[in-house]
Amino acid sequence: MAADAIPQRTRLVPAMARGFIGHCPHCGQGRIFGRFLKVRPDCEVCGLELHHHRADDLPPYAVIFIVGHIVGYLILETENAYEVPLWVEMGVWPVVTLAMALALLQPVKGAVVGLQYALGMQGFATLPGARPVPGPEETRLAGAAAGIGDRDHP
Repeated sequence: MAADAIPQRTRLVPAMARGFIGHCPHCGQGRIFGRFLKVRPDCEVCGLELHHHRADDLPPYAVIFIVGHIVGYLILETENAYEVPLWVEMGVWPVVTLAMALALLQPVKGAVVGLQYALGMQGFATLPGARPVPGPEETRLAGAAAGIGDRDHP
């Protein structure tokens, strides 16, 4: 990417997919979560500000909707097909529900942040400025400043 290139907003589906796997919805390289559900203030790769996202209650509602339908279907099918003792079902289904909810909460929140970014919502109206990609000369100078470089080359 040239230094004068204008950054383009990522389309909806790729931005949500990047957020779902925990990557920056803009560049797809940086991580958006610092802790389990704590979104980083900005992307360390492209500089996209993430601190102003407002995912709020949508991720838990979506997770409840998804997990409720899957677990409800599994309970219904188990009841119709097998004779499982009640104590087994009371021990299995809460654990399955909790595990699925915890497994889906972070990816769904990332997808919601990607949705907000793609639609330009909640402060995502401005994109990060284009960062120039260092050329060979800048890379060599940065390596020399760090003490790396020309020792191996004549």
